[in-house]
Amino acid sequence: MDKAIALQAAEWFFRLQEAEASEADQRACAAWRAADPMHETAWQRAQQVSGMLGGVPGKLAHATLQRSHVESRRNAIKAMALLVVAGGAAWQGSRSEPVRLRLAQYSTRTGELRQIHLADGTLVHLNTSTGINTAINAQQRLIELEMGEVLIQTGKAGSAGHAAYRPLVIATRYGQLQPLGTRFIVRQSADDIRLSVLEGAVAITTREGHQQVIEAGRQTRFNDHVIMPPVALADHADSWTRGVLHVREMRLVDFASELARYRHGVVRCSTEVADIRISGAFQIADTDQVFASLPMMVPVKVSYLTRYWISVNAANAGI
Repeated sequence: MDKAIALQAAEWFFRLQEAEASEADQRACAAWRAADPMHETAWQRAQQVSGMLGGVPGKLAHATLQRSHVESRRNAIKAMALLVVAGGAAWQGSRSEPVRLRLAQYSTRTGELRQIHLADGTLVHLNTSTGINTAINAQQRLIELEMGEVLIQTGKAGSAGHAAYRPLVIATRYGQLQPLGTRFIVRQSADDIRLSVLEGAVAITTREGHQQVIEAGRQTRFNDHVIMPPVALADHADSWTRGVLHVREMRLVDFASELARYRHGVVRCSTEVADIRISGAFQIADTDQVFASLPMMVPVKVSYLTRYWISVNAANAGI
């Protein structure tokens, strides 16, 4: 598949998703498809890619027509073109989080934090490596969490016309959340969803139909099959929105894993020091500095194989 043809197919696909798409656009696309058998093949592949992504490209195209979203739309076109070129096995990988992250309407890179103000007044904080799609209109108020972690502060009713009165729904891999006038954090992993409610309450409905309301000051995890009993909310759960990682008596291996979310490369923590406990407040914008300071707080040695490979071992390791 020629890359230029794949890019043209992706551009046609997104153009026809636009609300302003006309019959003339439809005819022009049909003429382009008929001009060359490879054009038609590329178009069919674009349709298949869209289907395997659950329709995300179409929704994304509709949501990114505003000038402020031109970059997101361009990235989505390029991502679809790559999948059209690759075909076959790449379509199977199109459900992978990295691909969905690139196709997301709003996203953050590794180590990046971002705030989004939605049309209904809802404020969304995106943590590192996070992607969301949104649909805020007269028919629905929807936020789809594709990957990562968000803090959501719901908008006030009436701030966006009739749409603001419709319930806000957050769709995740393992079910839906409906906030009840609230501020809360959702973190999606391969195994489950972690919900932390800072204010108000949030109703959970898993994909298998299990339901529970989580009140302010509580947090829980859930998947398709079960909602875990809520526990007390961790202190400073929202500190990452301010660029700070607050921990209290956290296992060192878990601390290293948290820091690894904000940097490229690999972080390894040896079993000899995994259970050492650490507390404090750390700037996530400079993880190199945090790792460099670890030997001053706990008995460990931090080694760099390269700048992208860090090992945390016992202080006397290798002696």
